[in-house]
Amino acid sequence: MSDIIQLLPDSVANQIAAGEVVQRPASVIKELVENSVDAGATKIDVLVVDAGKTSIQVIDNGKGMTETDARMAFERHATSKIRQASDLFALRTMGFRGEALPSIVAVSQVELKTRTSDDAVGTCINISGSKVVSQEPVSCPVGCNIQVKNLFYNVPARRRFLKQNATELSNIVSAFEKIVLVNPSIAFTFHSNGSEVYNLPSTKLRQRIIDVMGKRVDQTLLPINVDTTLVKIYGFVGKPESSKKKGAPQYFFVNNRYMRHPYFHKAVATAYERLIPSGEQIPYYIYMDVDPNDIDVNIHPTKTEIKFDNEQSIWQILLAGVKEALGTFCEMPELSFEQTAKIDIPVYNPVTKAPQPKPKIDSTFNPFADNYTIATKPARDWERLYYAASHEKNEAKLFAAPDGNDTKTDICSEKSPLHYQYKGQYIMTSVKSGLMIIDQHRAHVRILYEELLRQKAHQEMKTQKVLFPEIIELTPAEALAFEKIEEEITGLGFEVMNLGGGSFSVNGIPSGLKDVNPTILLHDIINSTKEGHADINDELFGNLCLSIARSAAISIGQVLSNDEMEMIINKLFACSNANYTPDGRQIFYILSQSDIDNVLK
Repeated sequence: MSDIIQLLPDSVANQIAAGEVVQRPASVIKELVENSVDAGATKIDVLVVDAGKTSIQVIDNGKGMTETDARMAFERHATSKIRQASDLFALRTMGFRGEALPSIVAVSQVELKTRTSDDAVGTCINISGSKVVSQEPVSCPVGCNIQVKNLFYNVPARRRFLKQNATELSNIVSAFEKIVLVNPSIAFTFHSNGSEVYNLPSTKLRQRIIDVMGKRVDQTLLPINVDTTLVKIYGFVGKPESSKKKGAPQYFFVNNRYMRHPYFHKAVATAYERLIPSGEQIPYYIYMDVDPNDIDVNIHPTKTEIKFDNEQSIWQILLAGVKEALGTFCEMPELSFEQTAKIDIPVYNPVTKAPQPKPKIDSTFNPFADNYTIATKPARDWERLYYAASHEKNEAKLFAAPDGNDTKTDICSEKSPLHYQYKGQYIMTSVKSGLMIIDQHRAHVRILYEELLRQKAHQEMKTQKVLFPEIIELTPAEALAFEKIEEEITGLGFEVMNLGGGSFSVNGIPSGLKDVNPTILLHDIINSTKEGHADINDELFGNLCLSIARSAAISIGQVLSNDEMEMIINKLFACSNANYTPDGRQIFYILSQSDIDNVLK
């Protein structure tokens, strides 16, 4: 039998590595910009065309490379960052495995111009699909200028899986933000199709966060600073009032490297328990400095998942640090004795005995008299508790138990039935088979969602002008997401005008929305779209309708009258699907009469 195991050619091995390292244009941006950071650059320019599909260019003023190093940089596992295996556990640079550039050139056409300060002329190398096309001297400034063109030109299947330009550009901006937020001393610019998106000068950390996230975050940042022998933690967390339903910026960095860490996120969330509504997100920008020997950054190809040796101890330090930040800046509930009534406390005298307190008794009080005051008379509204029992013969027999077919039964009663609201969240009403418990917010979400779909189907979307236009400030990432959905937003009934500089004027909202903050609503819609990455118009429209319905629906804790509860029930069971919200959450539950009887036996 002949031998069948062979070494893969470098071109094939590079394409396999590219599958891990180069997943989309954003991956290329990350690798190239991190190389510029490691090269000691103080200014980095990033330029993309067609969301990086046509061209990605990164220009820096770093140390540059010699002619030999420029050629070696494109060989697999060729790196200046490590020399031996032990170096993997003392890393202070970003890239180190020597796979990024070989993986990139395996699936694109690359031109590199570079020069060191010791060389009179630089080097220009052109590589296409891992093959060197040309290498020649060139006049260029100190640093590197690398351009990646026609990404995945030789892997059509991979190129077809790229998303629309708006989505890919959003991913690029996200990757770019993660780098600039951890390198405030470096000046960055970012251009898309010739238009400037970011121009970030060298500055301090707080100002860099404001430059990236917008001026509105300036008043919401609380500094955190904890320095221990195990870890140094610094950065900023948001005030409780800055919490959002979704889309809050949440960043962890360790040794100047972005990371995802659900366990540490739980520590931050724990510090905000009972300070923000359940389910909302708090923004934070938290940086950690630890001994490189105590972490392993090489457990994932993208190096965003990092293993810590002392996770539990750091968790406790992080929790204490966030709580301290909240307490120091008066964001925690406190008991102020200065604001309470003054109480005269007598000085203790061992000779004088304090008199025994004597209770005051009203001997004329008669609890059975009809003329005692309302202050002492208990409310006699207890009869209302028995209203349903005493009027059971007139109470409606509403709906049959759900059997998966959305069965509905018309209300047949002499008068509107009485409903009960439990804890400002659930509507309780009797039905044919027992007791129905309805989540009022979810029910209203379903109602509003189907109303929006119906209006769209009948071309009935109308705009309600606002008396005083609201100004909404969007970050560059949010502005890009808005451009992606602007046409659909307008189709829903919004009227939004671009004022420039990330400012937008909301002049109109969909008619029928009452008591809704249009700026919060638009922020929720934009962040939902960023997270959902919907590309198909119908899917995108459905996501937008769902975002509007969630924001405009009655909230938990809102007190409803009996007529309002009746209207919600009637409208809910007129929907095409009364059982679940559009995102699949159960709306109501029926506690059967037999279960009630069994419990109360």
